Amino acid sequence: MISARRRYLVLPPLTVLIAAVSCSSPGDVAVPSPKGEAARYCRALHTELPRTVDQLKRGDAEPVSDFTAIWGDPAVKLRCGVPKPDVLTYGSEHYNPNADAAEVNGVQWLFEKQDDGYRFTTVLRKAYVEVTVPGKYAPEVDVLTDLARAVKKTVPAGV
Repeated sequence: MISARRRYLVLPPLTVLIAAVSCSSPGDVAVPSPKGEAARYCRALHTELPRTVDQLKRGDAEPVSDFTAIWGDPAVKLRCGVPKPDVLTYGSEHYNPNADAAEVNGVQWLFEKQDDGYRFTTVLRKAYVEVTVPGKYAPEVDVLTDLARAVKKTVPAGV
């Protein structure tokens, strides 16, 4: 007969507290650093963003920035002024015709499957806008219908 011993790890309360505080919260969003015109477009977009997307209420992104926004919990996260996605380059800096993109209410979006949901990034616009949607909100593309008007109004088409 094999005897099994159980070991329990007992952590001091301060260690548990530090671990809990260092974990990211649902509102944490990495802030991009757009420059020049892209930064102006992103600030304009921030003021036009809707209070709700796909019936999810807007929350407060951490850290607070004119380049980020969130809705719901788990959060739908928007970042404006992100770098051009690698998948869009084909050869030397040309648009990749094989990238998966679709138009939603007049805005072209690249879509990339993630572990839990999708990441959508605008294409053929003067600034790249990225929206990450958790799989909980499938079909994930629905949030884009509520964002398209603000993007079209503030981020001009073009490359």
